[in-house]
Parts: sequence; structure tokens; C-alpha cells
Amino acid sequence: MHCDVSDRYRKFIAQHINGQMSVNRCDDEIRNRHITKTDSNECKETNTFIRATTNIVKSICERAGEPYGQMTKSLQPFDIVVCSLRNQQGRHPRCQYRGQARTRRIAIRCEQGLPVHFDRDIIHFDN
Repeated sequence: MHCDVSDRYRKFIAQHINGQMSVNRCDDEIRNRHITKTDSNECKETNTFIRATTNIVKSICERAGEPYGQMTKSLQPFDIVVCSLRNQQGRHPRCQYRGQARTRRIAIRCEQGLPVHFDRDIIHFDN
């Protein structure tokens, strides 16, 4: 189902791509983008924003990535902002987050050449 992949790709962009993201924007961005746990209004434990353009992230699924289990990991590190929930049991739109800036290689799931799921940021790779 082709529309399914493009819908998930759009959701990936909405949840994880923000070239202008800063550590003190977690609450606003997560609220404005309506990011919650899947199919609920519970606050998501963590959400990672990749400070890059859509095309650069998409290229991980093409030439700029390599297999990593079921995922694809980036060959290059990315600037990311990791937003971690501070108020457990919080509900959208009152989620409060602490932001941390990191530079990490990232692991994503690609389908039909498009990123559809952010798996994790990776500190150490086992070669």
C-alpha cells in the first residue's frame, strides 16, 4: 500500500525533522506538532528531533546509510535534540520536556526509500 508509506513518512517528518530545533523548544514543538504516544493523548517519554533537512535525512535510506539489524544507520553523525519527559503521567497538551543537544549517528527504519521510523541515536557501534 503506497499511501501507507507516504503517510508514515509524513508523520516521521512531523515528529522528527526540525532544522531550527533548540533545546529550550521541546515543549512548544511537541505541543504544536501534537506529538503523543501512538493513538493516545499520553505524553511520549522521549522524542528526538533531527536538525537537518528532509532530503538529508532521506539520503540515509539511499547512499548515506548502512544496514543496522532491521534498521539503517547513518554514516555521518547528525545534530539532534533529545526531548525527555519531565512530568510522568502527563497528558497532551501539558507535557513538559527537558532538551539535550547531541551529535550522534542515528538509526531509522526505511521503507521504499523513505524514513518511516526513528529508532535511536547511537553512541557506540559494534563493528
